[in-house]
Formats: sequence, C-alpha cells, structure tokens
Amino acid sequence: MYDSFATDKLIDLWLTEDIGACDLTVHTMIEKGETGSFYMNAREPMLIAGVDVAARVFSRYDPSLHVDVRVNDGDKVAKGAILIAVSGSARSVLTAERTALNIMQRLCGIANHTARYVEAIAGTKARLIDSRKTTPGLRVLEKHAVTCGGGLNHRLGLDNGVMIKDNHIAVCGSIAAAVARARRQLPVLTKLEVECDRLDQVREALQAGVDVIMLDNMSVPDMREAVAIVNGRTKVEASGGINLETIRPIAETGVDYISTSKITQSAPAVDIGLDDAV
Repeated sequence: MYDSFATDKLIDLWLTEDIGACDLTVHTMIEKGETGSFYMNAREPMLIAGVDVAARVFSRYDPSLHVDVRVNDGDKVAKGAILIAVSGSARSVLTAERTALNIMQRLCGIANHTARYVEAIAGTKARLIDSRKTTPGLRVLEKHAVTCGGGLNHRLGLDNGVMIKDNHIAVCGSIAAAVARARRQLPVLTKLEVECDRLDQVREALQAGVDVIMLDNMSVPDMREAVAIVNGRTKVEASGGINLETIRPIAETGVDYISTSKITQSAPAVDIGLDDAV
C-alpha cells in the first residue's frame, strides 16, 4: 500500500520536471477549448501495478478530466486491454500523458519481473523478498509493485528493523557483542537480522538468538548446510548472486526467504500506450 498524500507530492515533482513553464507543443497546436477521449492500453500481456497512481497523474494535473480506471493492481491483462480511459481537455490529457505512462510502465515492469522470479521458485518453501535498492523517491511505489508481482517486502527503510552487517560486526567486535548491544534498545516488536557469510557465523548468530539469519553470497552446498545447522530454530534468508538462473537451486536448499535487488533494479519497462479513443 502507498500513501495518497505522499504520492501527490511525488506527482507534483514529476509534472514539474516534465512540463517546465508550459507544454509548448499543445499550446501552439491545440485550442484551449478542444476536447478528446483517449485510452491507455497494454501493448503486451502484463501484470498491473500502479494504475491508480497513473490515473491520479491526470486528475492531479487537471481535476476536470474524467478518468475511468478499468483494471486493478495485481490483474493479469492481455495485449490490447484498456487500462484507463481519460477524456476532457485535450491540452491537459496530452500534457500529462508521458508522466502517467512513465510511472505505469515502470511499476508494471517491476510486477512482471517479480512474477518471473516467483514462478521460478514455485513449489518450494522459499518466498521472494525485495531490498532497499530502489529508485530514490520511488521506494514505496516500487515495493508496492513487488507485492503486485507476488513478492514480499523487506525493510521499507532503515527504521523498519535491525540488520547487522559485516561493518557493524567489525565495530562491535563480534556477532554476539553486536546483537547484545542492539537488544538493549530494540523495540520489543522489531526483528533483528544478522548477515553471515561463513558457517561459523551462522552458529554464532543462532546462539545469539537472532530473528533472521541472512546467508550472504554463500555457495549452494554451504546454504544447505546452514539450513541444517539452523534446523528451523529461526528464519533463514539467502541473498547475493540471485538471478533467474541461480534462484531455483538456492530455493531448494530449504531457505525461508530469498532477497534480490534484480526485481527492482533490473526490471524492464513494459509497453503501454495512450491512443485516441475515436
């Protein structure tokens, strides 16, 4: 889910960036009173994400526009499906068109790419989760798109949980010391995760009573051994070197979660267009 108030502020920034002082093309070619009807349509099969955000771009720019959303986030649609119908001032529709298409293509692209990874681990116990490697300013929307594709969200930000990594451990001296320091001030409902790249660290983290152990860039045999060491006593996450070719063998080690930045950083945009309804 995303906050509409925060999203409106983003939309204002996007429109300001694209329009500048004015849309010179429509102001020189289209009369102020001219109207039009247009369809935003899928030019390839796709999963939907961010349709309400795209629709909001039009109504935010010009509240007088009539915007009809025809699909829902999470829907699978065929090529040619109408996603949004928008009518009213032709100037307004054409000025806001690119901004609406850009965000829709980006978010649907993430949902579609996420779905490919989810399908690759179908039948295993592993669940796909995202990372904080998102486009600055778009994190909440991109993480929403991940959920539309069947993935789960990791931390939304640094304030959502404690993640102890190698540099934290180096400062504190050991995993046990780092966990002990964090536990002294950790809110009672907040989880604590430790990143491990060796099996001896897995044992130390388990002894320290952490909520999640992340296996960072471990080999598949080492991951399998780590899962056996943990033996269900805490959750295990695999991370590092994850792609569509490697994810299935990793899932089959028995880990609970697999996190990857590929679903947000490497997702290709889908093909969506805005065409005259006539």
